[in-house]
Amino acid sequence: MAREASFEAHHQRYEAWFEHHEAAYLSELLALRPFVPWEGEGLEIGVGSGRFAGPLGVKVGVDPSPAMLGYAAERGIDVVEGVAEGLPFAAGRFDHALVVTTICFVDSPAAMVAEARRVLRPGGRLVIGFIDRESTLGRHYTAHQHESVFYRDATFYSADEVAGFLEDGGFRVDAWGQTLAHSLAETRDIEPLRPGRGEYAFVVVLAIRGD
Repeated sequence: MAREASFEAHHQRYEAWFEHHEAAYLSELLALRPFVPWEGEGLEIGVGSGRFAGPLGVKVGVDPSPAMLGYAAERGIDVVEGVAEGLPFAAGRFDHALVVTTICFVDSPAAMVAEARRVLRPGGRLVIGFIDRESTLGRHYTAHQHESVFYRDATFYSADEVAGFLEDGGFRVDAWGQTLAHSLAETRDIEPLRPGRGEYAFVVVLAIRGD
């Protein structure tokens, strides 16, 4: 509840981050783009203010913060209040699901992955974007998280740990991508998507729902 309360109380500050760090935001957005299908019905778990779902064509978003959902609705997202560990949707409803920087805020990544699998159709795609704890930026966030109203209650994960959550949860990891080679203060230009993982801060993983 503390994590949700931070976003609810500081929603304007959250929105301002995207304006102050536009190059980093666009780098993340463009890194996600190749992994998220245009076709089919999509869901963003932890949609926040819709900064990713909107541009990526994901039509449905779920989040526990009413303030965040207000922004997402204004960006054309069909919003539903709820949590990642108990998604308020029928089994097999979606073709793909997106999770961006949400895994560090959920109470149980394993439960989130299980719920994502439940609401996806067989062969459905789960795309997770996250800050790698073992990257330079991830280590900085971890060391200074007590100073942030958003990250003070976060739990950061490595790429290996995220892969473990997916594989244990019935997904097959299909592809990795990464971006953001520099700190936020040094990121002034949009950075390209690079293959793999383990070198840069923002990591994207594509996983396929197993049967």
